[in-house]
Amino acid sequence: MPDMHDFTGKVILVTGAGGVLCGCIAIELARRGAKVAAMSLRAETTGAIADEITAAGHTALAVPCNVLDKKALEEARKKINDELGLVDILINGAGGNKKEATAAPGTSFFDLPDEAIRQVMDLNFLGSFLPSQVFVPDMVKKDAGVVLNVSSMNGVRPLTRVVSYSAGKAAINNFTQWLAVHLCQNYSKNIRVNALAPGFFLTRQNKFLLTDEKTGDLTDRGQSIIDHTPMARFGNPEDLLGATLWLCSDASKFVTGSVVTIDGGFSAFSGV
Repeated sequence: MPDMHDFTGKVILVTGAGGVLCGCIAIELARRGAKVAAMSLRAETTGAIADEITAAGHTALAVPCNVLDKKALEEARKKINDELGLVDILINGAGGNKKEATAAPGTSFFDLPDEAIRQVMDLNFLGSFLPSQVFVPDMVKKDAGVVLNVSSMNGVRPLTRVVSYSAGKAAINNFTQWLAVHLCQNYSKNIRVNALAPGFFLTRQNKFLLTDEKTGDLTDRGQSIIDHTPMARFGNPEDLLGATLWLCSDASKFVTGSVVTIDGGFSAFSGV
């Protein structure tokens, strides 16, 4: 049988590639032969991932871009098409939270600023919706393709405090199902849409919410997470690779509209 995890010749766009998780995904896909367009908001982080990929002898293009700016996305599409070709696979990894949109201790839910809530909702929902609008037409031209959204366990079971982030990721889960059906019914049965829902992974964004910056010990919140995770650890970036390779390849060619939870059993555990 052919190696289903060989992506030689495939053009893969990874948004949020400047982050820990999506950066790891971009590097692995390039290692497996893909021509990777690494997109994130900041040129320095985007360039660093692309440089790491090319230094290893693989193909990457740095594409600094705001995923909430449709005109900028359309310009990025032209650049990617010109230099790498039509996009075969879109990984919507851009997302995140804001302190101001979090009902942290000492903060009243009733005082959370609507502007911060809107910004987080936009980043996590429109940040996948708009790239899908712009890049899926490449797949329609080829009558084949994959969209892989990056959701979160928060979208399956909302966490305390992170009201807007949880709602935004729940929107991604719904959008994943909607887009999977819409593309099959209206454009191509060969374009699949799925999502990853990672549990708790230590990233630059949450590291010091879950561990003490000075001692490295778990915070109370970090310990609570471990206590409710049957595997009793946080995820490593590499833990996402197997599911990513599966969902992006023909190994999952009859899978569309699915949200795959990768959380060490957190969402399965009742706490008792």
